Amino acid sequence: MPAGASIDLEGVGIQISGQKIVSDISLSIAAGEFVCLLGPSGCGKSTLLNAIAGFIPVEGRLRVGGREIRGPGIDRGVVFQNSDALFPWLTALENVEYGPRIRGVDKTERRKAARHYLELVGLGHAIDKFPAELSGGMRQRLQIARVLVNEPSVILMDEPFGALDAQTREVMQHELDRIWRATRSTIVFVTHDIGEAILLADRVFTMTTGPAARIKAIVSIDLPHPRDETDPGAIAIHRELRDDIGEEVSKVLRQQGLREKTA
Repeated sequence: MPAGASIDLEGVGIQISGQKIVSDISLSIAAGEFVCLLGPSGCGKSTLLNAIAGFIPVEGRLRVGGREIRGPGIDRGVVFQNSDALFPWLTALENVEYGPRIRGVDKTERRKAARHYLELVGLGHAIDKFPAELSGGMRQRLQIARVLVNEPSVILMDEPFGALDAQTREVMQHELDRIWRATRSTIVFVTHDIGEAILLADRVFTMTTGPAARIKAIVSIDLPHPRDETDPGAIAIHRELRDDIGEEVSKVLRQQGLREKTA
């Protein structure tokens, strides 16, 4: 699998329906780095992720691997929060094969690649099952395999474990950590969960409340993998991130209170 690509944003702003969602975002993500975007609801995390995917036009400069982003591309794969993107009429193997098949990859080659990535995500035993026959966690792993088979240099993940129960979510976090260390793609991961960010990320980018949200702080997670949330270093980082996000959530609540009083 190709190595990850760098991501560079310079003065990026995004407007939707005339409203400034994010403003003046400048950051650099190294090739092969795992970063999390963390912030209060509605601050523009998913919007920023969609911009990197090429789904939304931006002001400023946005480059992946040194190339200006002007639209979606196979170099960037997206894993969504739910599994609706899977084709229910295709088996697990056929779902993973779909991208290479559309690109015209030879059947033998694409089937071999699909089997490889299904094995990587722990679904080698389920290649003939349909999505409806899989658990929520297995469907998310299938989504990840379907992205990996295209060998993107960047993987964009929008709260991919948000709909899972706590036990399954914990398993998936450790599985993703294992997969990332095996592939070394660049990963940008949106989450509301501070503990999840600490378990997974090299760095966490916290965002201010919107509209016109900005990057508030960048926190490095210099802890060895696999990580333990009870590690004293992890606890200290959790406290720092909790305080950062808590300030922004308080702003949101104050804004809502003001609107309620003047309504």
